Amino acid sequence: MSYLARNGIGSTQKKTLLSSFVGWMFDGYETSALILVGFVAISSMMPADTDPAILRLTVGYAISATLLGWAIGGVIGSIYADYIGRKKMLLIAILGYSVFTGITALAQTPDSLIALRFITGLFLGSEWATGTALIAETWPKNFRSKALGIMQSGFGFGFLLASGLWLIAQPLLGPTAWRWMFVFGVMPAILLIYIRRALPESELWAEAMKNKQWTTTEQNKSSTNTGKRPFTLTQVFGDSVARYRMFLTLILCSVTVAVFYGTSVLIPPYIGSLAAKNGLDPKQWATLGAVIYNVGAIIGYISAGFLADALGRKKYMFLIFAGGLIVGPVMFNITPELVTALIFTALLGMFTLGAFSWMPIYLPELFATNVRSTATGFVFNTSRLIATPAPIYAAILFTSLGGPAKSVTYLCLLFIISIIVVIFLPETKGKPLPK
Repeated sequence: MSYLARNGIGSTQKKTLLSSFVGWMFDGYETSALILVGFVAISSMMPADTDPAILRLTVGYAISATLLGWAIGGVIGSIYADYIGRKKMLLIAILGYSVFTGITALAQTPDSLIALRFITGLFLGSEWATGTALIAETWPKNFRSKALGIMQSGFGFGFLLASGLWLIAQPLLGPTAWRWMFVFGVMPAILLIYIRRALPESELWAEAMKNKQWTTTEQNKSSTNTGKRPFTLTQVFGDSVARYRMFLTLILCSVTVAVFYGTSVLIPPYIGSLAAKNGLDPKQWATLGAVIYNVGAIIGYISAGFLADALGRKKYMFLIFAGGLIVGPVMFNITPELVTALIFTALLGMFTLGAFSWMPIYLPELFATNVRSTATGFVFNTSRLIATPAPIYAAILFTSLGGPAKSVTYLCLLFIISIIVVIFLPETKGKPLPK
């Protein structure tokens, strides 16, 4: 018997991880493709003499529209996953964002692009909470956080996929390259065939539905009954413990999302400007900077499960937020030099984008099975609604402060809030999932 089999990791666990990883990877591809091609796409639809500040602001609107759609659709889809099952909702989410990403390739105006990104976001938001709940409910507790960290790394691999394709597509396809980036986004639809045939439903969820376990947290057992099922979102908000946990983790999520979406649009132009001073192609080096940022994030994602198991959930979160608080300001308060900036870019990716791994690891451990997707999805997706202005705000900061230095510094200082909030949350290391 293999090591994995001895530890309760069989075909079911592998299938859930593979499906959720690939689905989330293409979520990362969709989001990253817009960041990579946004300026080129918007520029191709507007007059040649358009002020670059207006172009950046329009790209900010497109990213914010994606976040807004993500927030709304994610909350709705996460609720449905608690009613119709994890597998069915995963199928709906992947089908929806595959179709509308392909349609985005046909956009002719900035307004149509923004509208299509909003609709795509509606389905993007549903995938994460569904996949997270599925893995959390199928993997054994000693490996659950590691599997969820690997799943989260799919987002970074999605960016690498988008970056690699963009580097190839630009010289080969010229002005239409950005459209082909969205055409390729239809590919996840192929995954639907595998999910429909091979992916099992969560046994924990099926058992909770069969036994009518309408609980909210491990501290709330009184709502277990054989009566009519309460509406999950009302159920969570109606329980003081669950409501408290949702409020605090929503603050953490909002800060994490705002820092990422604010800094991610500023790092590439900064690296490009340093490259230009050295006589190098600023566009190529800006793309390389984005790639390095995501390589750092992947390291942060995959290491998260191991760190969370070794240190505990709270100490891990203290570490990751403190790292982001330090690295951002330091990066822009040392002598601007290309190699050093690239090293710090990787570290910034590890502690800002890589910080997202606390969400799939920690959130499922706070809420019971019948509301797990609703609660985690509400926190994860509503944070995008709160952070929707971040890309627009970052573009304004970039212009008003004369570059990315102070902008990134100010954004990273938001991690002070996260460090304070973690103090008031429970430790869940080694504890079983609430049923």
